[in-house]
Amino acid sequence: MTQSRNHTGPDDEDDVPEWVDQVMATVAAEVRRRRKEMGMSAQDLADACAERGHPIPRNVIANMESGRRATLPLVDVIVLADALETSPILLLYPLGHTDRVQTLPLTDPESAWDALLWFTGEASGLLGGEDPMLRAFRAHQYHQAAARTAARDADHARWEARTANTPEEREDAQRSADHYAATAAHHRDRLRTARAFIREDGGTPPPLHPDLHGIDPEADDPEEHL
Repeated sequence: MTQSRNHTGPDDEDDVPEWVDQVMATVAAEVRRRRKEMGMSAQDLADACAERGHPIPRNVIANMESGRRATLPLVDVIVLADALETSPILLLYPLGHTDRVQTLPLTDPESAWDALLWFTGEASGLLGGEDPMLRAFRAHQYHQAAARTAARDADHARWEARTANTPEEREDAQRSADHYAATAAHHRDRLRTARAFIREDGGTPPPLHPDLHGIDPEADDPEEHL
């Protein structure tokens, strides 16, 4: 299944409705494929959607899969994806099951992977570059995880230094501990920078993991953030 078509230029009046139909057909085909792969009937899928608080009747699912449904609300895509144990974006751009897609009506088809990167904001050409807030949140996630990992490695190396059998082993372990501690400090600094940027840009930083309590005086009470 593919959303691709021959691009005929901006003067093609049929381009937009055809593109809409292609997007809906791609989602419908992937819903059907995943449903069958999971051994679910249309009724099973309808029941799973209802369990998630957003009922989608069996006949609506059947009409969607057969192309008889005229609309496909975003909320349906979200719930269907969860019921099918996948991500909403993989219903739109089914990697490995769709070759090329049109991201917009008046654009040429591109690979499903490139379309997915565009949708998530990871494509380098998006609006001349990645959105600064999105970049800051990605940096926050990366540096928070890296700081915690380096701190754990430093603690382990200190334990190895305390329990070393020889002066040489103790010295090597202490060097490792110092290295990991410096790495943790570097990532904590970068984490502070990311949080400061998010605030300066009018946003609210994500909650900090309890392991990192104290690095940001402006933060609310830290909570689990995995």
